[in-house]
Amino acid sequence: MVQRVTYRRRLSYNTKSNRVRISKTPGGNLRLLHVKKPAKGPRCGDCGSSLAGIPALRPKEYARLNKSQKSISRAYGGSRCSSCVRSRIVRAFLIEEQKLVKKIHKAQEAKK
Repeated sequence: MVQRVTYRRRLSYNTKSNRVRISKTPGGNLRLLHVKKPAKGPRCGDCGSSLAGIPALRPKEYARLNKSQKSISRAYGGSRCSSCVRSRIVRAFLIEEQKLVKKIHKAQEAKK
């Protein structure tokens, strides 16, 4: 015969926040253990890929981490992935180059 087990907290419904697993104690009894939700981890704001170097934790657990563990020492570190940062830098550089080319072209037109 199977031993009956009951929830150990007040919430008595099988919801996402009330997931459990059955564990056998050293005394031979079955006991329900509440399972924490799996963490998704931080994602890039541009492309949506997961950020490397930052642990995937639940939001409350980030409060216990150091600042160095929550971000990366780079421009947009902890917010954007490296490839998106690179593309942003290249885009900004090319826009500035384009402005210079326009300025030089305008000066040449004025000479003529």
